[in-house]
Formats: sequence, structure tokens, C-alpha cells
Amino acid sequence: MLITITAIIFGVLGLVLAVGGGQLLMLGGSLYYLIAGVVLLLTAVLLLLRRDEALWLYGLFIVGSLAWAIWEVGFDWWQLGTRGGLVVVLGLCLMLPVLRRKLGPVHRRGRVAANAWPVALPVLLALVVAVFSMTQDPYDRAGALPTEQVAAAPSLGGDVPDGDWHQYGRTPYGQRYSPLTQINTDNVDKLEVAWTYQTGDVKLPEDVGETTYQVTPLKVGNTLYICTPHNWAIAIDAETGKEKWKFDPNAGLNPDRQHQTCRGVTYYADPAAAAGTSCAARVYLPTSDARLIALDAETGSICTSFADGGTLRLEQGMPYNPAGYYYSTSPPVVAAGKIIVGGAVNDNYSTQSQSGVIRAFDVNTGALIWNWDAGNPSQIQPIGPGQTYTANSPNSWSVFAVDEQLGLVYIPLGNQVPDQLGMGRSANVEKYSSSIVALDLNTGADRWVRQTVHHDLWDMDVPAQPVLLDITNAEGTPVPALVGPTKQGDIYVLDRRTGDPIIPVNEIPAPGGAIEEDFTAPTQPISDLSFRPKTMVESDMWGLSLIDQMMCRIAFHKLKYEGQYTPPSLEGTLVYPGNFGTFNWGSVAVDPERQVMFGMPTYLAFTSRLVPRSEIAPKGAGEKGSEQGLNRNEGAPYGVYMGPFLSPIGIPCQAPPWGTVAGVDLRTGKVAYQHRNGTVYDMTPLPLPLKVGVPGIGGPMITKGGVAFLGAAVDDYLRAYDLTSGNQLWEARLPAGGQATPMTYALDNGKQYVVMVAGGHGSVGTKPGDYVIAYKLPD
Repeated sequence: MLITITAIIFGVLGLVLAVGGGQLLMLGGSLYYLIAGVVLLLTAVLLLLRRDEALWLYGLFIVGSLAWAIWEVGFDWWQLGTRGGLVVVLGLCLMLPVLRRKLGPVHRRGRVAANAWPVALPVLLALVVAVFSMTQDPYDRAGALPTEQVAAAPSLGGDVPDGDWHQYGRTPYGQRYSPLTQINTDNVDKLEVAWTYQTGDVKLPEDVGETTYQVTPLKVGNTLYICTPHNWAIAIDAETGKEKWKFDPNAGLNPDRQHQTCRGVTYYADPAAAAGTSCAARVYLPTSDARLIALDAETGSICTSFADGGTLRLEQGMPYNPAGYYYSTSPPVVAAGKIIVGGAVNDNYSTQSQSGVIRAFDVNTGALIWNWDAGNPSQIQPIGPGQTYTANSPNSWSVFAVDEQLGLVYIPLGNQVPDQLGMGRSANVEKYSSSIVALDLNTGADRWVRQTVHHDLWDMDVPAQPVLLDITNAEGTPVPALVGPTKQGDIYVLDRRTGDPIIPVNEIPAPGGAIEEDFTAPTQPISDLSFRPKTMVESDMWGLSLIDQMMCRIAFHKLKYEGQYTPPSLEGTLVYPGNFGTFNWGSVAVDPERQVMFGMPTYLAFTSRLVPRSEIAPKGAGEKGSEQGLNRNEGAPYGVYMGPFLSPIGIPCQAPPWGTVAGVDLRTGKVAYQHRNGTVYDMTPLPLPLKVGVPGIGGPMITKGGVAFLGAAVDDYLRAYDLTSGNQLWEARLPAGGQATPMTYALDNGKQYVVMVAGGHGSVGTKPGDYVIAYKLPD
């Protein structure tokens, strides 16, 4: 019976591999899977015939499989293991004495067990190679950042006390850098929980899928200020973690919202207000029903002198106003007496959506001072009654950076929706889409623009806050610089006065072949400092077994793919880097003294497939907003199906690493190191701490103590790294997903804290929660 069952298992697996392998071969793929299927079928037949040749045949197959795997991927354990795992397990089954006793030669006293060595030796060889490959990592790049303090007194971008964190990136420069040193590389491994606060704002069953907790707290004086996914504003005592006040704007729920999140609030202290008076210091709260509310920073009460009774309605001047399609997911910036606001527009919902206009309001009164609309950039004076902004113009949903001395605000711009359809875009949209734009703080006029994707058909918004610092050139002169991370993996290092590259940017040929109604740009820009992945090939396909790996290879060959910037298609296109981007809203952190950068390049391929309007069913009752699955593009000739490129069992089809950490010397533009980051602990049924390098979304933070902090990865940990080498120094288990950016602060007594918000991310499937956790060194 056992040998029959074993033969059936070999036969079924062989049939699946033979049929799939034949299909793969016809698509131009590897011959191996067809051969594997035939070998398994022949082994099954020999087992049924009780022939010991089954062991010889299968032993040769193990050796051949091992040679093929090494030829394809070298000694990369994570790829060798999935290619050889099933093969070796089946070999171990054939080595069982109870089975070999059925295969040996027949003598007068009965059948003698067949020798195990025809399979045992190949299995042993495979295990030796496996152990050796575990000591290798061909994707790891080891090195060290320079430790020299290049700038003795660098500009940090604002008058912020060392122990405070006043804006999303700490200062208007967005550096995510703290000059605190109490926590350093020597003692960070001793960090312990100081306090935990739970907001009470939890994910609801009726929430949209992308309900996420992405907030970076602010710290001013002895108070932390946060917001929650449903847009509560909360003040917390920085020493004890006790709640001081809470404000609920009652933003309600709407299934048409693509996002339900809040990345932060904005703090402002009026220099002209007398200390202790009402609303002398304010917290501005963006809400998911498109309001901006001014609150007293001391009490949480509404500042009624701002706008209309304390509330600014952001839908004013919009050509269309479908509820749930627009709001500011990121905190506005305050500079030169103005609060400057962008907004997130639902991707690929409709051609009749709100404008992506950037607006500057008087920070005290809420009066509109200027507006800049990429669809009509010359109209910077406030529009009049009855006028509207341009529908569907490129928007900015991320965070701005400001240089008040230069009088510029730096805007990371997105694409015009529908993202995958470029026909009918105006000349202005073609100029400003997916770019970094510098606007005059006082007038709103654009001073320069640097486009990062031409005629964007891939949702390659500039997603991250630009980071400002001064970089010392070869002559020893500090140059005002801007560091702009992009989804496609390029890091643009520009002179922030002019937008001219400090690190060169070149144009490279790009694939053609757009649908008949559209076109592609013949070239695309690429920075010399780039984390773009190599063009994917069939051998990059991955899986937990030969079978799902084969299925991924078949899917790969069915998709249209000629490398990065392959245009969308009706048959389906592989988009790599995918829509999550190599970098996203978490941006990067820089040390302005050492002039180095720390970031989290992520690699996750997506697919997109255009769907003719006639094939799209009407919207169903209860259908919720999402950037994955069907994007309807109402009013356009095509919708689009989008999502990660996953195997039949729901893991990425591409081989890991999917997530890394990296360090860059910004003076030379050279990558010093890049390491796998994160484990599959929370991605698999068994909690296995295997350091594969997993995807993540969130941002890093650096301290002068030489430590970089990062959550973000889809395993629930906050980690600390040595900034110089990128080596991990410490980790703390989080009670929920840590898809936010950590921050640090100090009390008046000098005690330094690190704070992380853990609330999960709906799109990446991490555990939801409502935690704010502070860490400190032992007393």
C-alpha cells in the first residue's frame, strides 16, 4: 500500500509539472519543469513495477536539479531552497527502509531492500550545498558610511530645540534627524518600554481596506500631538504617556474613500499672540471629509477665529465634489505666515475628480493667499467666486519641505488620474506630472520643476517629502541641496535653488508599444544614484515549491514586459518596481553633519491590465474603495486591474529580498551598503524568524548618536541600526503593524525617548491596533 501511495504522489506531481512545464516551454520558458514532470512520472511507473531503477533515476534527477539550480541562481539559499526543497523531500521518502524493501531483488527467502545510496548520496550533496549557501548572500552589499563630521554647524532647517520634534520630519527641512545623543550605538540594545498609550481608535468592519495608522507624533514642550486613522487629534504627556485632551471631528465613514488615514497634525505658535491666551499655539487637523480644523494646542478646543468658525472646507473651488474622493492625508506645512495644503485624490476612480491644486491660506485667518494648480499654473491669484480649479490635475498627497531663507516650498507631485491612461493630457499636465516643483512661498509661482517620469502611465507619483540639507562639494563649499526619493528607485540630488542635478541625471531609452489611443515617452530620466532593480528575468521567479514557482514563470511569460516602463496593455503588464514603489511616503533620513542618507528600498512587482469600459460591470452595493483590484476610471474608455504580482498561494512571485536597508554617502553619490531587512515571522502560518528581507511601508529616523530607527516592515518590529554599517543593533516586538515613521525627543531632565506608533496597514495586511509606544534607557 505504501509504495502505491508513494507512486500516486509522484505521478500526480509529475503530471502537474509535465503539463505546466509543457505550457511554460511553449511560452519560451525553461525546459526543466517538463523534464522534472517526465522524470517523476517515470519514477512513479518504476515504483509501481517494484523496480529499484526508480532510485537510480531519481538520484540522477536530484544531481541534475542541483546543477540546474546553481546554474540559474548561484549559491543563493532562498532561491536554491525553493527549487530543491520538494526534490529533496521526495528523495528522503524514497530512502525510507519500509519502501526500499519493496524495491530490492527477489531471492529464495524473499525480497531484499534496495540500496539507499543512489538517492542518499545525491541528497547528501544537496544538503552540503544547502548548508554552504546559507553562509552566502549574493544580494548583500557590505560597507561603511564615512564617520567624518563634514559640517561643524549644519543647518537643520528651523529653530527647533534639540529635544523637540515640531514637524513631520522634525523641521521644515524634513531631515528626520535628531541632534540627541543619549541613545547611541553603545547602549541602544538596552532600550525598554517607558510607557504605552492606546488611542481607542480601532479599525471597524465597515472601514475601507486601506485603513492605516501612519502618524509621526510631534513633540513641543512636554506634549506629544498625534492624529488617528479616523482623524481624532490627541495630546499626550511626553513623560507619562497620559492623555491630556482628545478631539473627535466626527468625520464619519464613506466606502468611496480610498484611504482612511492620518500621517500627522501641524503645530503653529503665533509669535504675535500673548503667552497663555487662547489659541496662541494651534494644532491643525486634516480630516477625511476634506476639512482642516484649527485647535487650541493647550486644550483641544476649536479656534473659532480661523476660517469659518475654526474649520476650513477644502472642497471649495473644486470642479466636482463627490464625497470621499479627496482629502489631505498628510499634514500641511506652515511657513511665512501661511499654511500650505495639498490633498489626496482617489486614484483611478473617475475623470470627474477634484483638482490637485496646492493652496496657501493665512495661518491665522484661513484666508486664501495663493493657489497653484498644475493644470493651470499661471493662475496663482486666488480664484474668484464661480471659478473652479482644473479637474484631475496632478495632486500632492505627501508632505512638503520648506526653505524659508530661499522663500521656496518643495512639492512632490503625483500623476493625473487615470494613472494608466495618458491620452488627452494637457501640455501643463505633461510638464508637471510626477515631478518635484519649487513654488515661491509668497506668490505660489513655480520657480523650477524637475520631472522624474515622462508621460507617466504607471502611477509613479513622487511619493516622498523632499529632504533638504547642505552638501559640501569638492571645493569645500556647502551647496543647498534637495534629496528626492522616487517610487522607481531613483534618488534625485538637486541644487534646491535651481533644480539642477548635483548628482547627474541622464535620459535612457524606454519601451514603446502603448495601446492604440496612447503613446509612450521615448526616453525616461535616471539618476546616477539609483536603487532601481535589474530587469526581471524568468529565473527571478520564486515560490515555496517547484509547482507554484512554475506557475509564476508561466504568469511572467504571459505578461507584457520589456523592462521598466513597459506600457499598460490589454493582455496585462508587469510593473516593476511596482505601485508601492522602491520608496514611498516614508521618504529617507539624512545626517546633515556627516552628509549621509539612510533609507529602505523595497522591491515588489505589480501587474496591471486595462479593461475596456464595455466589460466592466456596474458598481456593486457595498463595494469599497481600493487601489488594488478593479479601478473603474469612470468616464474613461478603460478601467484597470492592479495588484501585487503574487503566486497562487499568495506570496510574491519574484525572489526575495523584497525589502532592504541602505546607506548612501551623499557627497559621492555612492551606496555604501544594502542589507536584507525583516523576517517572514508574520507572513507565514508558523512564526519563523527567517531574515528573507520583507516589504515595508514607512520611514526611518536618524540620531546624532549614530543610530537609525525603522519600523515599516511587514513583520511587527521596531528596529535600530548602526548608521555607519547598516547592521541591526536592537529590535522590539510591536503589538501591531508598525507602518509609521518613528521619532525621538528629550525631556527637560535630558532623558531621551523613542516613540513608535503601531496600528497596522490595511493594504499590506499587518495587524491593526491603536498603540503609541515610547522607549527609553533604564533609569
